[in-house]
Amino acid sequence: MTLTLRTLGLSAAALAIVGGLAFTAMRTDPVPVDLGQVTRGALSVTVNADGKTRIRDLYEVSAPIAGTVLRLPVHVGDRVNAGDVVAQVEPATPTLLDARSRAQAEAALHEAEASVQYARAEVTRTEAAQAYAQTQFTRTQALVDRGAASLTALEDASQRLTLAQAGAQSAVAQLEMSLAAVESARAVLVTPEQVSGATACCMALTAPVDGVVVDITDENARPVVAGAQLLSIGDPSDLEIVVDLLSSEATRLKPGARASVERWGGDPLEAELTLIEPAARTVVSALGIEEQRVDAILDLTSSPEAWKGLGQGFAAFVRIEEWRSDDTLLIPLSAIFRRDGAWFTYAVEDGVAQEVSIQIGRRDGQMAQLLQGLGEGAQIVLHPPDTVADGVAVAPRLRQ
Repeated sequence: MTLTLRTLGLSAAALAIVGGLAFTAMRTDPVPVDLGQVTRGALSVTVNADGKTRIRDLYEVSAPIAGTVLRLPVHVGDRVNAGDVVAQVEPATPTLLDARSRAQAEAALHEAEASVQYARAEVTRTEAAQAYAQTQFTRTQALVDRGAASLTALEDASQRLTLAQAGAQSAVAQLEMSLAAVESARAVLVTPEQVSGATACCMALTAPVDGVVVDITDENARPVVAGAQLLSIGDPSDLEIVVDLLSSEATRLKPGARASVERWGGDPLEAELTLIEPAARTVVSALGIEEQRVDAILDLTSSPEAWKGLGQGFAAFVRIEEWRSDDTLLIPLSAIFRRDGAWFTYAVEDGVAQEVSIQIGRRDGQMAQLLQGLGEGAQIVLHPPDTVADGVAVAPRLRQ
């Protein structure tokens, strides 16, 4: 009996030791994780895109005639006033004539000179006819006054005088036309040497407004065609920002939306969306995909002192607010995951991870709007590893 009790005691002790060892072997350490919290704060959803600055009203000065523009008296960055001469264009010199063209031009000149001689003879003839008709009219009128001639004779004399006067006027006009034809024929024969020796020089182009010379096509003297752009003038303190957006993104934005201008070389600036242009254009992306894109125009609302370093065509990165809430529950995007069309997160209570189904709303690049599932201050697992599951013990990761 004593042996039996001793045997049972030893067996129980052995079982206790084996059970303790088994429990110790089966027990796992808590999984180290990064922890975060559900917070309350502001959330804004933005449309982000690259943009560039431009002067709101940019005036282009162009050559009104074909010719040679002289070296410009202004440089990029110069301030000019309205009416200041900013360019001079010398009219184009006539081209050289080949032998046949010169012969034709000389013949046309001779023809015009002969026409002048004929017109002068016509003037002499019609003036004589007018003088004779005037004499006849005066004589007939005197006879009518004495009763020696009829009124019909006076009317005939008056008509002949009128016709003679009209003929004289026509002859004078024909002479003027012939003289003009001579000048035109002579102009065809003008040589470049004769033009270069003329005293008349250039057409002066003046600044249309007060401003700064923003761009010059070429400062040097050069031939230009009519309408060629010479320089641009504008006010660098009156800037707007142009952003190239996908048309699908632009439809979600409304004029008046707030925006942030970043990566321009200074602190972020505030801006406001003023216009989304009504017409989109087709653009081929770097991947060869056709996209419909549209320009959005923004006004800078920050103090001009904050962006005085900006100028025409400067690059910027713009975030335009599509939606904003100043007071909403927020959960980090790194704490949520999707399964079977639903959103989940791991909440931590008493050191144990619990899988919780949640509903989210709007999202930005870091946070999501939490609509249902957890309350403010709830502890959650950030970037949950594969070793974390519902009911697994977790512990905050030690920072080194």
